[in-house]
Amino acid sequence: MAILYALVARGSVVLAEFTAASTNASAIARQILEKTSGDNDINVSYSQDRYIFHVKRTDGLTVLCMADESAGRRIPFAFLEDMHQRFVRTYGGAVLSALPYGMNDEFSRVLSQQMEYYSNDPNADRINRLKGEMSQVRNVMIENIDKVLERGDRLELLVDKTANMQGNTFRFRKQARRFKNTVWWRNVRLTYAFRTLTGCAHNNPPNCCLYRDCVCLQGAHVTILCLKRGQQLEIRTRSAA
Repeated sequence: MAILYALVARGSVVLAEFTAASTNASAIARQILEKTSGDNDINVSYSQDRYIFHVKRTDGLTVLCMADESAGRRIPFAFLEDMHQRFVRTYGGAVLSALPYGMNDEFSRVLSQQMEYYSNDPNADRINRLKGEMSQVRNVMIENIDKVLERGDRLELLVDKTANMQGNTFRFRKQARRFKNTVWWRNVRLTYAFRTLTGCAHNNPPNCCLYRDCVCLQGAHVTILCLKRGQQLEIRTRSAA
């Protein structure tokens, strides 16, 4: 039998216990209760010869068991967790004011039954192992969800940057269209002025001279209009003297 002794205590007050072998486990258990007195939750193990004493204290209620060293830690602590839940579920607030061994008559039988189960039934370890695997799966799922959320933050940041780029592109295109329209209208006006002056040159030959890419208008000032590439008109004026 892997688990040989167990007790439930409030501080150093033993409320229930059971032993399956003639040992000094009860005396050692009381020493451990004195050594681990306090309100902090603990999960600790102490070795004594070839036995291990496992202690679990939660919310001021301590459950303790002695097991063979070969039992390891998983099965004994699964037993302690089970006993803690059963005891709280059965007695509730009565635990706070119970007298020493106040629950021993009833709960010692529960300790005996569950010690037998966790010591000999292979399903006890299988169920506990399954719980551990489920816990690992849950942790992995939480980790994966955290990664997805982090990636979501990065995607939101990328969307913001993309929106800014689209806004900048829209403003650039709008400015480009405005510049293009300005240049187009300027060329229209210059082209109209050039054609008007060219017509003047043909109608007034004494005062106008038409060259390859220029029109020269003679008067008080000499005005030279030069047709540049891209149909842009450059006007140059100087004194006729």
